[in-house]
Amino acid sequence: MPNKFLILAVFLLAICFSAVAQEDQKEDKKKNPNNVPTEELTVEAGSIIKDPIDPLSPARAAFYSAVLPGLGQAYNKKYWKIPIVYAGLGIGIYFYIDNNKEYNRYRDAYKRRLAGFEDDEFYGTVTTDGLEEAQKQFGRNREISLLVTLAIYALNIIDANVDAHLLQYNVDDNLSLKPHYKLNEFDNTGDLGLTLNFKF
Repeated sequence: MPNKFLILAVFLLAICFSAVAQEDQKEDKKKNPNNVPTEELTVEAGSIIKDPIDPLSPARAAFYSAVLPGLGQAYNKKYWKIPIVYAGLGIGIYFYIDNNKEYNRYRDAYKRRLAGFEDDEFYGTVTTDGLEEAQKQFGRNREISLLVTLAIYALNIIDANVDAHLLQYNVDDNLSLKPHYKLNEFDNTGDLGLTLNFKF
């Protein structure tokens, strides 16, 4: 039964990726209908033509990160973020599993005490009330670990989306704002200001 779900999940992922690949090919044909090499499209008569903004790029990056954490960061070419995403998710999952294991240990011992048995591993060191409190504490820690893991997963998606938005901003020298400092030679004072460059 679990193999059927695994095969279904792989099949659905393959369909999603093929649909996105077909969408990319359609967009490439819209941008370059005559199949002219991209170098010829970007330089024309000595002037630079800006690459068009792809409005679906942030959504695509978020989708990739939702399907497989870190894939949106790879799509944005921010490869150094992928280990951070997996380290955060791994730590969250580790603490969830560890707290769940401890919760089950104390719960099983607590149930045996209530049933009248006195052969659990904590007998003589932990009271019945102590078993109940430990069970509550590990249950709370398990829930916090799950919430932290889900928050890191959501941050992975948000980061990919925002990063894809930021990659489309114009950061060339035609529009720039730079601070400057100049020494006034007449009265020997300093002038501090901002220079705004805007070129057509």
